[in-house]
Amino acid sequence: MDTFTIITALITISALISYINNRYIKLPGAIGVIVVSLLLSFVILLTGKIVPGAYSFIKSLTSSIDFTQTLLDIMLGFLLFASALHFDLKKLREQRYPVLALSTIGVIGSTFIFGYLLYWATSLLHIDLPLIYCLLFGALISPTDPVAVLSILKKSKVPPALETIIGGESLLNDGTGILLFVILKEIADQSSVHVSLSHTIALFSQEVFGGILLGVISAIVAYRTMKRVDDFQTIVLVSLSMVMVISVLGSMLHVSIPLAAVSAGLILGNTSLGAIQSESMQHYFHNIWSLIDELLNTILFVMIGLQIVVMPFLQNYWLTGLLATAFVLVARALSITIPAVVLKRSLKTDYKSIGILVWAGLRGGISVALALSLPDSPYKEIILSASYIVVLFSIIVQGLTLKRVVDKLVH
Repeated sequence: MDTFTIITALITISALISYINNRYIKLPGAIGVIVVSLLLSFVILLTGKIVPGAYSFIKSLTSSIDFTQTLLDIMLGFLLFASALHFDLKKLREQRYPVLALSTIGVIGSTFIFGYLLYWATSLLHIDLPLIYCLLFGALISPTDPVAVLSILKKSKVPPALETIIGGESLLNDGTGILLFVILKEIADQSSVHVSLSHTIALFSQEVFGGILLGVISAIVAYRTMKRVDDFQTIVLVSLSMVMVISVLGSMLHVSIPLAAVSAGLILGNTSLGAIQSESMQHYFHNIWSLIDELLNTILFVMIGLQIVVMPFLQNYWLTGLLATAFVLVARALSITIPAVVLKRSLKTDYKSIGILVWAGLRGGISVALALSLPDSPYKEIILSASYIVVLFSIIVQGLTLKRVVDKLVH
């Protein structure tokens, strides 16, 4: 299937699903889109023999899309830049201690707690999943997904301070998650070189600090370029070009594209663009990026929903997925509670806030993309399917009930 046909099919299906949700189902945007996508996928699977053409087309479409590359190397930069562009840097500074604690200690703690819990449970149930793969699963499922989190937070009534913490964590925890994922993947690969402390530090510096540096430099260049023109079209084109350059250079230099996009968005979103002369033009600029964000979010959640057509659900996978869903919540609760108790004065969180932080820690497409990037092994399919089950539970169940949880704990 050629590129233009793939894009046409994705946009057309996304438009149809968005229409059905808005016209009939009326669920919140991201949740409604993924629910309708799942229903469509189930219908196609059930009627595959009756309408083989539809089944073949959707299967061909999903198989033609490199989900990992499309999300991590292309879409994610735009989504994170758009989200960071509207993020208040002043509020983020005020909550810097809990955000940093959750995006580092929280992710590391959650990875190992989840990994050991899953290994214990699968061993007890005689499911073959080695410890290193349980930890690898923990590394890809522990970081909260910024796309899912920020799209759901827009519709919820989370207290402002907690909203900043949850959103800031989701934007910044990719560096830690990617580092753990890459290191554990190298350990799992028997042909890889020995992973030393110096190698780990070098990898961390390259991914995290390299990504931040790329984002800062890109934002400065874009800002100075935009200040020298008074044409709105040129300003928008410069911002689009900047995000694309970040994605291309980030992939070439092997630095974190998410952190680069977030850094650039935070700088440009919290800097007055002298080139945009009026408040209305500033408003239009942010609205354009909000529109890009909403459109790409819709397409992404449609892609996640349609993945079920090619997802390898077999005998033990549902059980592992349900265990993983429970363990990821337990691991998040413990990885938040421990730093909160140790750093009580800095974090300033009570147990009600911890409850909201746990339930608002949504997983999304990034976890599925990382699972798809795993090298072929006897354990890839079980991790991929279980990741998909966790993501669906996270977006649909946690997303739909977040407002009720907040209301119950806050009021």
